[in-house]
Amino acid sequence: MGNPSSEDSPKERKSTHTRVIELIHGRGHENIRGTHGSTFEITKDKELTERGGCIVTMAASKSMADLSYDFKKNLCNDDARLTIIFEANGLKEIAVAMGSKELTLENPKDLVIRKSNFICDRTLAIRSNKAAIDFNRSFIDLMQDPNMNVKIELIVERGY
Repeated sequence: MGNPSSEDSPKERKSTHTRVIELIHGRGHENIRGTHGSTFEITKDKELTERGGCIVTMAASKSMADLSYDFKKNLCNDDARLTIIFEANGLKEIAVAMGSKELTLENPKDLVIRKSNFICDRTLAIRSNKAAIDFNRSFIDLMQDPNMNVKIELIVERGY
């Protein structure tokens, strides 16, 4: 008996799971309220009026325009899942949303995550399990401190 031919061998399956991570740093602001019912936002802006109910992080180190090609390529698929992990002063806030082939991901200032399927140039992800109003109030209270630093991990996965 010789070695089995490759045709007789079970074919190895290649893993199709892809995971790309982006790290963003930001800070709080006294006007963060976390009251919006259908979105939450991370922005590069340093100032905020009391009308910005969706904003949960200010002075972000990155906008969509700053995200890596690999991250964008993976998020711009209908099967992409995005996990957003905020960490500040030992508290974590986690949201999960979906990507879409319709995303543009070029906005120079804002990253908006939506509960709905609505997409515009400010949309990072859709069909989120959270909006700003759903964030833990202890986390929102922390983010009302202008000196509070927050680390945000954006984890896009496909083939999960």
